[in-house]
Amino acid sequence: MRLKSDAMQWGSLAKAFHWTIVLLLLAQGTLGLVMVELPKRPGVIPYFTFHKSLGLTILLLALLRLGWRLFDRRPEEPASMPRGQVLAARIGHALLYGLLFAVPLSGWLFDSATALRPLYWWGLVQMPSLTGGAEPGLKEIAKEAHEWLFWALVLVAAGHAAAALVHHFFNRDDVLRRMLPGRRDSIARTP
Repeated sequence: MRLKSDAMQWGSLAKAFHWTIVLLLLAQGTLGLVMVELPKRPGVIPYFTFHKSLGLTILLLALLRLGWRLFDRRPEEPASMPRGQVLAARIGHALLYGLLFAVPLSGWLFDSATALRPLYWWGLVQMPSLTGGAEPGLKEIAKEAHEWLFWALVLVAAGHAAAALVHHFFNRDDVLRRMLPGRRDSIARTP
């Protein structure tokens, strides 16, 4: 198991970031959709608090992942992959990264604009307000942005997953396999 990526496959750290963020996003999306349907009463505050901390964790992991990408090479695309698909994949990845930042930041902005209570990350670190106090006009804009950005992330992530499955089942290349955990030695090496 190698920490860094090589020409054939993603390294273990890139895979760990990828799959941890995927699992956290699935949990976060489910929680977010459920919690907004709950009756507005004090008993639901822990759900919202957990949602906020999980969102800040995803933001931190996205920052760390992007930082790692600056030092970690990207595996080469299959030689059979058309240039248009390579470009589409690069655009899709850029959109995913942008949305991984935009969704939690818009949530943080929404929380800051409501100014209901201080925002604590896992009850340990008080996060600064992005607005310096209540901003009723900005609150609604940030709330709408958070919801729209979430659905954009769902759409782009679904497209990303669908493309990986197409590569695996139809193109029969290693695009998906090279990101799967524990698969380093199973990928055919080219001389």
